[in-house]
Amino acid sequence: MDYEGLINSRYSVRNYSGQQVEKEKLDKILEAGRIAPTAGNRQPQRIVVIQDENARAKIKQCTPCHFDAPLVFLVCYDKSVENNNHYGDKRPYGRVDASIVLTHMMLEAHNLGLGAVWVGLFNPELLKKNFSIPDNYEILGLMPLGYPSTQAKPSKMHSEKFPIEHTVWYNSFATEG
Repeated sequence: MDYEGLINSRYSVRNYSGQQVEKEKLDKILEAGRIAPTAGNRQPQRIVVIQDENARAKIKQCTPCHFDAPLVFLVCYDKSVENNNHYGDKRPYGRVDASIVLTHMMLEAHNLGLGAVWVGLFNPELLKKNFSIPDNYEILGLMPLGYPSTQAKPSKMHSEKFPIEHTVWYNSFATEG
């Protein structure tokens, strides 16, 4: 699939078949995240792959948005390596870096015929407890992943996008009016 086809056909999948994700596809998705760009190449992303039934039951305790996916990525970033890049920039980029990683993985999943959704609604304290997340790691989000069921379809809001002139300015930011 070409890039435009990929980004135009991807949608947030919230209904999965029971089919398990093959290891070779899982590995390709994780590789897409591994090679994603990060500020100063610090690579602060840390990913927990949640597959077994007990671990998925723990996810259900932490969010209503699990969608019974056969696999969930718990995406974090290590706050101790998120900044201090070799350019001397001290701003924290961990959240941005982990977002880029998660997006790369989501696009690769779609490219491989899988569906995914970015979940930001969760109990971070319970996730940290349930999955032994170290204190210096911040949880960015969850990404349920699997084969879309035959009932899976884009939400009604999926195609509601602002026109480009509502979100882009050239040479200077100008307010409307």
